[in-house]
Formats: sequence, structure tokens, C-alpha cells
Amino acid sequence: MEKVQSFCEQVKSELAKVIVGQEDVIEGLLIALFVGGHVLLEGPPGVAKTLIAKSFARVLSADYKRVQFTPDLMPLDITGTNIFDHQRQQFSLRPGPIFTDILLADEINRTPPKTQAALLEAMEEKQVTIDGELKALSGIFTVLATQNPLEYEGTYPLPEAQLDRFLLKLQLSYPDSATEIAIYQRYQEQLVGDRDLEKIRPVLDPNGILEIRRMVASVTVRPDIIDYIYQIIKATRENSLLILGASPRAGIYLLHAAKGYAAFCGRDYVIPDDIQEVVYMVLSHRVLVKPEALIDGKSSDAILQNIVNNLKVPR
Repeated sequence: MEKVQSFCEQVKSELAKVIVGQEDVIEGLLIALFVGGHVLLEGPPGVAKTLIAKSFARVLSADYKRVQFTPDLMPLDITGTNIFDHQRQQFSLRPGPIFTDILLADEINRTPPKTQAALLEAMEEKQVTIDGELKALSGIFTVLATQNPLEYEGTYPLPEAQLDRFLLKLQLSYPDSATEIAIYQRYQEQLVGDRDLEKIRPVLDPNGILEIRRMVASVTVRPDIIDYIYQIIKATRENSLLILGASPRAGIYLLHAAKGYAAFCGRDYVIPDDIQEVVYMVLSHRVLVKPEALIDGKSSDAILQNIVNNLKVPR
């Protein structure tokens, strides 16, 4: 896993040229990249969600497209459509922005469910259906979706089926005082900005990403670790504070994310600590807290922490 660790250090070094702080978010993006998962970035406006996505695509030499999700956005605006060519007297595909390596779905919760659903097939099967024909997407197709907190006006909460397609949900909050002052200083000195994305040196290409994914897939997971994952998933279904527990897909994603985190740490085997590091990112958006529990101040992360604390950890 030395090659994987070296790649991680190079990515963090390059992104630091533009992004100040947000180490946990960058770590989560790398884990998702290693296992081919999609990421939901949630946080208030102005905390660099879009900048992080653009910078991440550049450091990977990946094709990148951005869609601003608005209430009037239509599904065909994302997938594309067949247009009749009068000269050739036949229909030809006008591909939408979904035909890319990394798609930034900016403010995904500001568009109605009909348009949100246009991403479901693409995220799960890496293909889209246009006029009854299947069109394959990029082998490294990844959705990075940004979302403002749901209490803000003019938003449409993502349905559970859509949330379940995201491997990780990463929370971006306001930076601490030292980091925020450093951000101001960089802009004062004109050291960062969109034009400065050119400072980022690509360190990998799509073929290299696929090679890393093959290496991460070979990470060893012992049977008792798999049972530990099952016990966590099972406990979410039996918890009295949750309306909806985690599905088998959530368990699979937890397994994949743990393998990605192990590779991030330079190991070719998973330990219980890996599960505990990624469990909140993988499960927090997949469980549904009862209203009365929310009124009492119980968050999904707090409930998951209690579940993990009360389970026996494999030795």
C-alpha cells in the first residue's frame, strides 16, 4: 500500500495550494475515490464545497462538469437527449453533463425530486437510458453533490433511495479562528482563487485510479470484522430511537469504506478502528431518527456513537 499512501500525500500537498484546512473532507473524498463511491457534501454556503470538488477533479486529471441544480432544471438537462439532424435525416445524441468523470451536482437539494431521480440509474449502474437506449458512462464516473442544510428555504429533501446511493456524507462546518484568518490572509495576498487552480499539479489519471481501486479491493477483511459490521447494521434496525435502520447496501458500503480507510493508512487489512472511523460518514444519512428523539436533541451521529460504544469489538 506504499503507492496508495504516496498518492494520498501528493494529493493533500497539491490541494493545500488552494484549500486551507478541510483535511477530514479531503480524507473522505480519497476513501470514496479508492472504492468508487459517490459523496454528499453538506454545509452552509461559503465553506468551499464547490472549490474542493473542482480542485479534486483537477488533481486527478479527470474530466469535470458542474450542474447548478435549480427548481426549473429538467432531467434531460442532465442526461442529454436525441436531436433530429435534418441534414442526415436521423437522430443524434446530444450528451448532457452526466457524460463525464466527475460530476459536481451543486446544491442538489434545490431541484425537485423528478430531476434528482435522473441521477439514480447513473449512480448505481454507471449508465443512463435515453429514449430506450442504454448509454455507458465513464469507468470512474463519480458524483460529488453539495447540499445546503435542509432548514434553509427553497430546498427539497433528498428521498431515502437517493441518499442511499451516496457512499459517504461529509459535513463541512465553519473553520476554526486560526484557519479562517489564514484564508483571509491568502486572499489578501492573492494566493488563492479559481484562477489559481492551475497551481494544482495532476498526480494521477483515470487509468491510475482504476489501478488503485484494484489494489484496495484486495485489502483483507477477517470474518470477525465482517460480523462486527453486521452487528452494527443490525443494531440500527433494532434501535428504539430510529424509524429506519441501515440496509444491506449500507453494510456493503461500510465494508468498502473501511477497506478504503485501511489503504489510506497504508495497511492491506482492516481492523476494527477502520470501521469506527468511517461508520458515521457511511451511516448518518441512511438512518432516520424519530421526531420525538430529534426534539430531545438526539442526532443520528449520537445514536450511532451509542450503538458502536455498546457493541463488543473484535480482538
